[in-house]
Amino acid sequence: MTFAKFSEAVAGAGNVPPTGVSGARAALWHDARGDWDAAHDAAQADKSKAGAWVHAYLHRKEGDEGNAGYWYSLAGRRMPSRGVTLAAEWEEIARALSDRA
Repeated sequence: MTFAKFSEAVAGAGNVPPTGVSGARAALWHDARGDWDAAHDAAQADKSKAGAWVHAYLHRKEGDEGNAGYWYSLAGRRMPSRGVTLAAEWEEIARALSDRA
């Protein structure tokens, strides 16, 4: 699924993520829809590096930088600088995962 199609699904009227998306992408979908708990559950269930990256982002969003740092390390990534907005990081992750699809 392309980034554009994923963005359309986020903006759509459905109550569940698009069929066939990974746990990491489902987590991004839930986060964009304002359901941090469902996003966290989906990210935590996805044991891939992508899942760890989204998990890290969610803890950064929560304000728990220590926990976020742990998940960024599992994802093989560095925590973004304070100047990188959460919206910018969400889009970076969503685009990166779309590129893999």
